[in-house]
Amino acid sequence: MRTLVLGGTAFLGHAVATEAVRRGHEVVCAARGTSGAVPDGATLVKVDRDAPDGLAALAEQKFDAVVDVATMSYPWVANALHSLGAGAGHWTFISSINVYADAETPGQTEAAALHKPVMSGADADERIENPYLYAGIKVASETAVRETLGERALIVRSGLIVGPGDVSDRFGYWPARISRGGRVLVPATPDQPVQLIDVRDMAAWIVNAGEQGLSGTYNGVGPTRKLGDVLAEIVRIVGPPGTQLVSAPTDRLTAAGVNEWRGEQSLPVWVPAEDYGFLAHDHSKAAGAGLTYRPFEKTVTDVLDYERELGLARPRQAGLTPAEEGAVLEKLEGNQS
Repeated sequence: MRTLVLGGTAFLGHAVATEAVRRGHEVVCAARGTSGAVPDGATLVKVDRDAPDGLAALAEQKFDAVVDVATMSYPWVANALHSLGAGAGHWTFISSINVYADAETPGQTEAAALHKPVMSGADADERIENPYLYAGIKVASETAVRETLGERALIVRSGLIVGPGDVSDRFGYWPARISRGGRVLVPATPDQPVQLIDVRDMAAWIVNAGEQGLSGTYNGVGPTRKLGDVLAEIVRIVGPPGTQLVSAPTDRLTAAGVNEWRGEQSLPVWVPAEDYGFLAHDHSKAAGAGLTYRPFEKTVTDVLDYERELGLARPRQAGLTPAEEGAVLEKLEGNQS
């Protein structure tokens, strides 16, 4: 099977290309080539999707399967469909659970209401100014893919993807931090829902979809678990003897300057109650279509190995430094006395 990955040099795109190569497919990765290398066995075709003719190097080529991981640009998606759609046997577009208008209600299916479509590109600054811009671009892109490809299209609304290759620190922070042991600061929200999916499981399912011609729209997420259980399990898997999770009320964390979800001085994966639905979507349709999940222990140990390769003490995009965590713990304990 001849497979095109629009991307292929980082995280999910790289994992998809790796899996396709492993199965013996001919794999072409179309990217600028600045985010990393393509997997061994894949061919890099350099493109610039910001340019009007940025996909010219792929003109008139046919592919049995195309996988597009475009993020913040509707024009990227529309141009790819115009240039390559007619010659594609199957097309997978990676969307996001951000498309859902309701972030609070758990258990939403693929039929839930969506944000309004936005047919534009956007940079990081625009996304900060308008948090729903990303969602709207994904909604508009989904529509374009369906209208162009019809039954040849698979829409994957991805959630929190974790695993080797993830440099966002949204999950990797926890195995890395807990592996150091001691007193680990966590939010006192043990019942908060959380959904995680290993990037390799997602990639295998996407390659399967191309091989089998799977179509439709799916929540590409893992089973819903409780945050308290997830953190306790990580302690069991990688925590040294004596590791202690220290739960702090959310209002006190906020007062101490600790942020939610991601970014500097944050506790990753912690979200406010009004966003619990964001991490608790119905995954049954995808599971029924063949999406499977490896043991959580395997994901945790592999993530920790990757974190050690990167360097446990490196500057992070999310989480608390040891000094920040220590200061917050000291502040919280001082307020109790």
